[in-house]
Amino acid sequence: MADDASLVHDRTSQLLEELDPGTVPVEEFRSRQYDLGLAWVGFPEGYGGLGLPPGLQREADRRLGEAGAQGPGAREFFGLTMAGPTVVTHGSDELRERLLRKTFTGQVSWCQLFSEPGAGSDLASLTTRAELDGDEWIVRGQKVWTSYAHTAQYGILLARTDPEASKHRGISYFICPMDAPGVTVRPLFDMTGAHTFNEVFLDDVHLPAAGMVGAPGDGWSLAKVTLGNERVSLSGAGSLWGMGPTANDLVDAVRSGGGATDPLVRQRIARVWAEGELLRLLRLRTVSAAVSGVAPGPEASVRKALADEHGQHVMALARDLAGARGTLAESGPVGPRPADGSGTEGSRWPDALWSYGFLFAPALTIGGGTSEVQRNIIAERTLGLPHDPPA
Repeated sequence: MADDASLVHDRTSQLLEELDPGTVPVEEFRSRQYDLGLAWVGFPEGYGGLGLPPGLQREADRRLGEAGAQGPGAREFFGLTMAGPTVVTHGSDELRERLLRKTFTGQVSWCQLFSEPGAGSDLASLTTRAELDGDEWIVRGQKVWTSYAHTAQYGILLARTDPEASKHRGISYFICPMDAPGVTVRPLFDMTGAHTFNEVFLDDVHLPAAGMVGAPGDGWSLAKVTLGNERVSLSGAGSLWGMGPTANDLVDAVRSGGGATDPLVRQRIARVWAEGELLRLLRLRTVSAAVSGVAPGPEASVRKALADEHGQHVMALARDLAGARGTLAESGPVGPRPADGSGTEGSRWPDALWSYGFLFAPALTIGGGTSEVQRNIIAERTLGLPHDPPA
């Protein structure tokens, strides 16, 4: 393990000696990072990795971030955390060569074509069909709540290829170009006023046979791997699915604003801080498991169920601390604003993001698997409780 850590340390030092992340283009820096095996250190050599325990990625990312390397944004989430790991594990060499580097460098982005109007929580009930015609699959169906479908170049797609098989066994996993003829993307606006979600219509979309990941019927097992990685990624300590203000940011903002004297408010602040610490410790357990080569399991559902509600608690408290101005689009949680009006004093997050976070927070316990689904997974797979009887 020490030798593995030393290799990651040396490769990271080499990267920073060769390129200054503050001056070279992001794509160039990430391309060299990929070549040195620091894109996903747990991936095989030649595909952005070093074949090492994936937990070692955190140290490389920490050093690169401190040196000024630009981290991934929301648009890159699905490619880095779901599409990439699935393609490298189960995709063909052709798919790996064609997609992994471009995914990491940001040349292509991804979306997840899983949920349907009648198959959200019960994803295995999906009705999108793919029928083999020669060396092509023809896909017909509809997907919904597809984040970033309007900007993605590719989608990871689940479709039913064997309607006679049981619902979990007749599903296959495809890579779908989002500019393919027959793909129509329509926006769904949420109450933040932002356009992140979409509905996607698939009308006689022709996909090459080589675009299938794994074998026909492998879709459900591959989807479980993808969703497991998603839950790990979505269960970070941040309140906007790992990308927004945290409990520590809120505590810093309260402190910079002169503190809180109301004992009930102080108790709420202490509670969200304690929740954040609990999630941090759970994340360390997940990282330890990853270092040992253990795939994401039910513990990812534990963390996601707790993290989603924690994010809502953080944002609700920020709104209450802000008082009446908490309803304004440019309000922050507490404290005087700087003279330049750039954000709440003491907080590294601009005021608008706190307000956006409060409006977006109800989505946390729905997206990526509802809290009810996560608790069913915990009950059945961790506690060994009986399955719900069929309706």
